[in-house]
Amino acid sequence: MPFNSFEHYPMSWKPDKTQLQRPLYRSLAQLLEHDITHGFLAPGTKLPPQRELADYLDVNFTTITRAYKQCELKGLIYGVTGNGTFVAANAARSVTISKERDSNRYIDLGFVASFEQTNDLVTEVIKDVVEKSYLEELLNYNDPSGIPHHKLAALNWMQTLGINASPEHVAIVSGAQNALTIALLALFEPGNRIAVDLYTYANFIEVSKMLRIRLVPVLGDECGMLPESLEEQCSLLNLHGVFLMPSCANPTTIMMPEKRKVELAQIIQKHRLILIEDDTHAFLSAGIIDHYGQPMYQLLPEQTIYICSTAKSICSGLRVAYIVFHEAFKNKMLKAMYNVNVKTSSLDVEIVTQLILSGKANAIVAMKKELAQTANKTFNEFFPDVSKTGHPLSFFRWLPMARDVDETSSEKFFLKQGVRVFHSNRFLSGNHTGDNFLRVALSSTPSLQELRAGLEMLKKILDECN
Repeated sequence: MPFNSFEHYPMSWKPDKTQLQRPLYRSLAQLLEHDITHGFLAPGTKLPPQRELADYLDVNFTTITRAYKQCELKGLIYGVTGNGTFVAANAARSVTISKERDSNRYIDLGFVASFEQTNDLVTEVIKDVVEKSYLEELLNYNDPSGIPHHKLAALNWMQTLGINASPEHVAIVSGAQNALTIALLALFEPGNRIAVDLYTYANFIEVSKMLRIRLVPVLGDECGMLPESLEEQCSLLNLHGVFLMPSCANPTTIMMPEKRKVELAQIIQKHRLILIEDDTHAFLSAGIIDHYGQPMYQLLPEQTIYICSTAKSICSGLRVAYIVFHEAFKNKMLKAMYNVNVKTSSLDVEIVTQLILSGKANAIVAMKKELAQTANKTFNEFFPDVSKTGHPLSFFRWLPMARDVDETSSEKFFLKQGVRVFHSNRFLSGNHTGDNFLRVALSSTPSLQELRAGLEMLKKILDECN
């Protein structure tokens, strides 16, 4: 074995040579993944240059390249041209957001629920549905993409949001997260790149990581993703798609005006990208916000997968969402849907359909808007200096923090103080900028009194930290 001058050289990562097995690149990638996921390499750590690591391990340079590439495809690391390779911000833990079972120990301002106070109207309709003469027909595998009258109700609902489509280009799935997974499986491959906001939907980050799809952060402003920044990324990288939440971006609450939608649509069309438009919060904007305009789907129907979930607008527990797609995507979308879902529960969809047709869905939306308005007003009482450029009826708010806060422990810190919030690191699609935020849910507490108590507690904690 030749003398290795790197044996005692300081390096950020020194894998144990004795654990390497053939094929070496795969073994090395497994060691790197282990050390990242077990916390031995912190997010943002700069990894050794490939040649230095190759010399240290006495292996071929291409072995390191292949190992790094495997971990990059898994979302564990990322490279910056001219600067090196770094551990990704969300590589060490899952950022998937879900409701915790044991939430009686704290006030939950983390998980964004759906103002569940309106569910009594849903239970009334459930009672009516179970009395239907065709109830048994809702319990089989027929019409896997959706029963025809369910699709017509879906189009009726989405028409108020500005969507015009035909029933054969609509499918019904089990919620927005399910819709996103289906779209990624159907239309993208491992290694493909999708442009996203710097802070984006955490569960989209997670499912992309699982499918080994690379996310490319694009800078934005108070109107959303910047067209010139998207154009720049298109010129630098081979992008395949774009993911946007134009009506109310999660987590930033940014609402995209019509002008920005048109500008981005021109770039997406020019570069033939696939747009995934998650329009879950459109019900808070259409017909309410002057500059809402129309969904981007109407600007780019041939290139857009449009997702309309009823979780926030009608009922979160029924898990019903609608996907609208062009004929060019139809076969791939349906194939992916059949293999992921087989079929979404027609019983659940029937309940949502009856809510829409009876007009009770509109009553639920009206109640949720009132609750959201009151919740945002309450938030403003405690945090009057926070920017109000986002959606005025958002179910959550984006709260700036001091730049020197320890983001790796802040969530645990707040939880110990009795309030659950989510740190901006969960939503970060690229490397950390030095800025820190909290996403504060306004729609999860069972009452306004508990929301007020939680916000008062949060305000006190932040004041004491400052």
